[in-house]
Amino acid sequence: MTDTHVTKRPMTLLGLGDMGTALARTWLAAGHPLTVWNRTAAKAEALASEGARVAASPAEAVGASDLIVLCLLDDASIGAVLDAADLTGKDLVNLTTGTPAEGRARAAWAEARGARFLDAGIMATPAMIGAPGAGAYVFYSGSRPLFEAHRGTLEVPAAARFVGEDPGHAALHDVALLSAMYGLFAGISHAYALIEGEDIAPKDLAPLLSEWLGAMGFFVGNAAERLTSREFTGGVVSNLAMQVAASGTLLRTAAEQGVSPELISPYLDLMRERLESDPAAHAGEDTAGAITLLRRPGRS
Repeated sequence: MTDTHVTKRPMTLLGLGDMGTALARTWLAAGHPLTVWNRTAAKAEALASEGARVAASPAEAVGASDLIVLCLLDDASIGAVLDAADLTGKDLVNLTTGTPAEGRARAAWAEARGARFLDAGIMATPAMIGAPGAGAYVFYSGSRPLFEAHRGTLEVPAAARFVGEDPGHAALHDVALLSAMYGLFAGISHAYALIEGEDIAPKDLAPLLSEWLGAMGFFVGNAAERLTSREFTGGVVSNLAMQVAASGTLLRTAAEQGVSPELISPYLDLMRERLESDPAAHAGEDTAGAITLLRRPGRS
């Protein structure tokens, strides 16, 4: 990813952990005048030889540029770091990991201090930043004019995807994707645990797992269509009643293998709950109907 067609405006980056350092190096390599600040000064000084200007304080760093990028530890760090800084007329782009509620509150906080605000969710590891073909991208939400004004700069380290003017939507997209990822990791972990101690090598199971999970990817789009239409029965291939009945085999196998079912039992329990709530209505459904239980008021 390069930035050959955009005016190289001065910018400031606060926070130089692994991700912040990767971002800084990518912007510097693209020729952006960059001011940096980090609580641990040594990390900032290491970038001076690459062309970064090192600020002695957050207030000094903010004063050096109109575009301020934040890549700090957490949302609380933002308030602490910027408490003494004048944000009037500044454009704040928050790459700090947070929740949707924190993104919305921080947007209101920034507006009250005279700044425009974008929240973001980074879908990449530091090694993917600035690496062509790595697939890195960042969700952005909040001020659309701010996003469009700096889009060329923001796309230097990773592709940029604007997901709405609600400041909480970048974090929500981020967490939704990460939650799905961890669910996938949980299933894979359970599968490998089942074969521990057997004459089955993990490396032999790996391609079978990849192939099977790829084939099951249809569920993503299928569930989206069913949740939109609220039609859970049409065109069902493997209905809820059958899947609940079959789930006993999964649990008995785990018991036989001495494997805890804790990674898969919550989902199996959810399917059973959906079926037992009204067997006549739900037996022929697709499993996507169980998703609706997760938003039930009062559910913990």
